[in-house]
Amino acid sequence: MSKISFNNSGSAFSSTLRQRVNGYFKANNISNTGNRRLYIKSALLAGLAIANYVCLVFFTPPVWIAVMLCILLGINLATVGFNVMHEGGHQSFSRHSWLNKVSAYSLNMMGGTIYFWKQKHNISHHTFTNVDGLDHDIDVKFMRMHADQPRKWFHRFQFTYWFVLYGISYIAWVLYQDFEKYFSGRMGVKADRKPMPIREHFIFWLTKLSYIGIYIAVPVMMLGWLPALIGWLIVGTACGFCLAVVFQLAHVVESTNFPKPDADTHKIEQEWMVHQLSTTANFATKSKTISWLLGGLNFQVEHHLFPRISHVHYPAINKLVKETCAEFDVVYLEHRSMVQALASHLRLIYSLSRS
Repeated sequence: MSKISFNNSGSAFSSTLRQRVNGYFKANNISNTGNRRLYIKSALLAGLAIANYVCLVFFTPPVWIAVMLCILLGINLATVGFNVMHEGGHQSFSRHSWLNKVSAYSLNMMGGTIYFWKQKHNISHHTFTNVDGLDHDIDVKFMRMHADQPRKWFHRFQFTYWFVLYGISYIAWVLYQDFEKYFSGRMGVKADRKPMPIREHFIFWLTKLSYIGIYIAVPVMMLGWLPALIGWLIVGTACGFCLAVVFQLAHVVESTNFPKPDADTHKIEQEWMVHQLSTTANFATKSKTISWLLGGLNFQVEHHLFPRISHVHYPAINKLVKETCAEFDVVYLEHRSMVQALASHLRLIYSLSRS
């Protein structure tokens, strides 16, 4: 991974954009991290998830209501991931490091492992976005996500099973992929092996045991095996589908690129910021509802350019990025709606299944 570099020499675009964004925060005398609105929203989302869980497990609502609440709980957990965990993991939730750590560890409360996530997401994905073998987020089992990946016989049918894989992605992440990383010591198939600190071993096993206890054992004791298992599957599928779709709409659509480093120099021709703009697309940035629910991840371009800035500032940053791109003739990728972005993603995976 360390051998790959970007052509950042004479990057006038990058220096200009950084200067303008930094100037925005200085001129308005505000922090680039989260604010009171984010804290209130985070408390609301976490409170709703806890209340929903308590209602489902300890008050046993009628079946049709329970199914709806399970779907809502899954979506709710995804919104906690988007708004709380993701911000904390990027240290953009708060100016206080301890609060960033608390919000980041909300992933562990949902069964994931923030230690693995930071390596896989912050380092691999954000540095080498859409670069095959380095961005492990585009290495999806049984899916062909771009033309440089080999086409296997089962990829011909990926347009008929994509939604199943996206649905089970959260459960697979928590109960399989984390263990795969733990025992192999690698974040991906082609990644280097990295030793894990003793403290993280303890946190890993505490996380997994807590997940089994909270999400499986307690519901089984209160409701019985079958209702608990069905409810767990519904929650996990709803959460996984939301998480997977939001990621795919940002990076795996018809307009995004999948650059390859030069075979001799191991260098990607574009400067890093232009690389981010060519591999990332926004969607539905005019929708305040979608922005609120997704924690600004529909402003994925701004997030990739400035991952340490909280999403509450993305609408303002968006204007500066667009103006600078227009000035330097850099392509800015965006879909007007979430439906348009999803249609583009589906067209892409369909075409990749055929040729």
